[in-house]
Amino acid sequence: MSKRRTSWPARAAGGFARALLLLTIATLSVAPASAQQPATSPEARAQLQRILAQNAAVLEAQATVLKTVAKLIGPTVVHIEADVPQQTLEHNRDRHVEEAGSGVIVQRKGRFYVLTNRHVFRNAPAGGIRIYLADGRELHPQRVLEDEETDVGVLAVEAADLIASPVGDSDRMEIGDFVLAVGSPFGLSHSVTFGIISARGRHDLQLGDDSVRFQDFLQTDAAINPGNSGGPLCNLRGEIIGINTAIASNSGGNEGIGFSIPINLFMAAARQLIDTGKVTRAFLGVSLDARFGPAMAAELGMPRATGARVHDVSRGGPAEAAGIRTGDVITKLDGTAIDNDAHLVNLVGLIEVGKKVSLEVFRDGKTIVLEAEVADRSKFGP
Repeated sequence: MSKRRTSWPARAAGGFARALLLLTIATLSVAPASAQQPATSPEARAQLQRILAQNAAVLEAQATVLKTVAKLIGPTVVHIEADVPQQTLEHNRDRHVEEAGSGVIVQRKGRFYVLTNRHVFRNAPAGGIRIYLADGRELHPQRVLEDEETDVGVLAVEAADLIASPVGDSDRMEIGDFVLAVGSPFGLSHSVTFGIISARGRHDLQLGDDSVRFQDFLQTDAAINPGNSGGPLCNLRGEIIGINTAIASNSGGNEGIGFSIPINLFMAAARQLIDTGKVTRAFLGVSLDARFGPAMAAELGMPRATGARVHDVSRGGPAEAAGIRTGDVITKLDGTAIDNDAHLVNLVGLIEVGKKVSLEVFRDGKTIVLEAEVADRSKFGP
């Protein structure tokens, strides 16, 4: 399956309450027929002004939610610049390339951390990473933590009067939910854009050097541009529900298709990085049949080729304990339909070790449901 061409963004600007208009249009007053003619007399214009003031008040009352979210999240958002040393071929000289992006401050166990994307500061030393707070102060991270395979970056910071953002639950976000993106598009710090969740579960995106193996993105039409990377995607309660990461664009700018790492996925990796310094991947214990396709699905009696066919089961692994057998086709994982073998590998890699998951399996012409507790991959060898 070919990957979708996608680029790193790094920030966000502009956009507002077009969707609110759809919500309130039915409640707005309508000018009488006589007032719909060209308004030239003082009386007609005064009447239109009164009607407009009434209608505007309805929209302004709802737009207050967006303004309040922007005020709440603004002090927690930071601008990040990183000096990345690179060696030129000519004369074998070192030079520095400046990367830029955004981030958001959170608190864990009494300490403060900036959440961002790894690609914002990739290969930069801690001393070369500059974090600019909303009040203008400049910080350098005390610790730099990163996970290449999910593009999660965490910067430990220390300073007085830091403000942390509330963290939401990305699992509760649905297609059509309103969201705001905050960041520094093209260096324009603390820009706010508005949109909706356009889709969930996006994967197989081609990002940068293809090092981001595990993907489960939220898609949004909130404007995201170069410089928004690492900035927060927020719900209408001012909670972070995603970290903006990439855009699909032919021009390099916003075309209404942006991608954010769900905050639940991000924090699962971030907590491990903070507590242990590394991310442990989950292990199900199956090898999959890459040849599985329409012909094999038809032989098995499946209506279409969907899911991942088990080629072998690891001895002593979670799949064996759950009752998975060679020849089974895993069609769902915790309610998520499996597209193919790569999709299943991706989803398992994003699960926290020790979690019990539901597996829907097609076997002998029937669908059965099994439960497995995923294990620590490092304990089962490479």
